Amino acid sequence: MPEHDDAGRPRRRRAETAPVDDGVHLDPAALRAQDDVLAELEVAGVAVAVYRAGATLPVRLSPRPFLHPVRTVSGTAVTDAGPQDHRWHLGASVAVQGVGGANVWGGRTYRRGRGYVWLDDHGRVTHEGWRLRSADHLVEDLRWRAADGAELLAEQRELRASASADVPRAWVLELAVELRSTSRDPLALTSPATEGRAGAGYGGLFWRLPRSARPPRVRTSRAVGERAVHGSLAPWLAWSGDAGDDASPFTLVLAGVDDATRTDPWFVRAEEYPGVGASLAAVEPLRLLPGEVVRRRWRVLVADGLPADDEVERWGDAVGR
Repeated sequence: MPEHDDAGRPRRRRAETAPVDDGVHLDPAALRAQDDVLAELEVAGVAVAVYRAGATLPVRLSPRPFLHPVRTVSGTAVTDAGPQDHRWHLGASVAVQGVGGANVWGGRTYRRGRGYVWLDDHGRVTHEGWRLRSADHLVEDLRWRAADGAELLAEQRELRASASADVPRAWVLELAVELRSTSRDPLALTSPATEGRAGAGYGGLFWRLPRSARPPRVRTSRAVGERAVHGSLAPWLAWSGDAGDDASPFTLVLAGVDDATRTDPWFVRAEEYPGVGASLAAVEPLRLLPGEVVRRRWRVLVADGLPADDEVERWGDAVGR
């Protein structure tokens, strides 16, 4: 899409969904419920993230585990959950709009020729148990289920928090997923893009950020700005913004750890809403045979302030080595 229209004005992307008030009622208390907390992650004794089951959320949000709030070491929140514009955006989570026909993303489902429509197709991801649980390291079993409860995917997920040795006032979240198809039939992971909505290839890791008081800066080592970075391939993506207060700037750097993860294009929204992710099915469905496994591993630098570009680049480039 061109950067500007014929009059030289910046083009604005059409909203991907209609307002959600008519489709989802969400009690904000559900996003703070203590009985929904699975674990907390700490770095050097400081709590930096709450990991929630999402079990009691409305079905139209495609309930699933998610991290919220995620905070910098100084306490600035760098996630949002249940925002008015997209109630189904849940902090930092792993979600896919199409899993064998089940919507495990939340909200309306995109259908070719129909656009976004409400369907009774919402699946969920359930926490099944721990393999390891400590203050800085979690390993769990999960199941991805269709609307009728049928199991589609078995997942092993790992989350680890550690201090950054390279960037001051920063910590690192490592998130790894192993998704194994438990369907008897071939299973496709899809997105609105694979249904015909170009550029809407979201699904995989998705991080909903708080709205900034000032326009955020998004970049890779090869591109700067939402339009240039969205859909691109790069080892890392950096987002610098604030939590709605100029006094609380922060920077996130998302990086793929292995070659498979680095083949997923970046998904970026900055003008319409603040969110970034890595796309599992950006253009074509990701097809799994029964028993087949897909693995992805990311590291996310969570930094107070605005580290220098060369610090960000050194950290991002080093992740995959």
